[in-house]
Amino acid sequence: MTSYTYLTYHCLNKIGYITLNRIDKRNALNALYVTELKQAFTHAYNDEACKVIVLKSNADVFCAGADLEYLKQLQNNTYEENYEDSSHLASMFEMIYAGPKVVIAQIEGHAIAGGCGLAAICDFSFAIPEANFAYTEVKIGFIPAIVMIFLIRKIGEGKARELLLGGHSITAAAAEKIGLINQVVSKDLIENEVTKLANRLISDNSSESMRLVKEMISKVQTMEVEHALDFAAQMNAKARATSDCKKGISAFLNKEKIVW
Repeated sequence: MTSYTYLTYHCLNKIGYITLNRIDKRNALNALYVTELKQAFTHAYNDEACKVIVLKSNADVFCAGADLEYLKQLQNNTYEENYEDSSHLASMFEMIYAGPKVVIAQIEGHAIAGGCGLAAICDFSFAIPEANFAYTEVKIGFIPAIVMIFLIRKIGEGKARELLLGGHSITAAAAEKIGLINQVVSKDLIENEVTKLANRLISDNSSESMRLVKEMISKVQTMEVEHALDFAAQMNAKARATSDCKKGISAFLNKEKIVW
């Protein structure tokens, strides 16, 4: 296990676990926390033993968003300093959203503001029924600037407007209904369901294929149709040349079990 100030990382049976562990502050995010999240995800991405990543929390809250004491300190910063700090946060969200490995969120507590953003950017998100989700920034005179980029992509503008402008919390069931999360699972079953999904992805899917699909999802939505189709053709050609594609097609044609 690799321990950081605010989180830990370990890999077991090809599943890399990044566990949020700033319990006294409800996993509230500050600059160091963002740095450590980037370091942990880089570690997991480079860990050859890890094929799928699970993001979870040791606290009763999944993540309470920005550390308000830290935000208060930032009010004394120059615009350039605040822009640098904001860019630091943006790059962390982007590296999870577009990273080369599938990330599953195991949400066993409230996900608020930036914490709700974390839930939204993971490839799969499972939550217990008691978890609430909210983008509360407008209630304290702040804005959900970075997280809205991913939320609008995920659930569409209409529902995103409701959450981002309303600032109210919704239940896990409501979050599942609008597509913010994938599934609501009871607390006694959520770990098993997350592990079951992770193991299915590990055994059934090519790592290279999942990496390329994530890369495409992160890019095609902002492209003109003509550009997107050309990019898709390029990626299709690239995928055909990979060792995983050759292995998979050969096994399928020979009626052999594919071992990834």
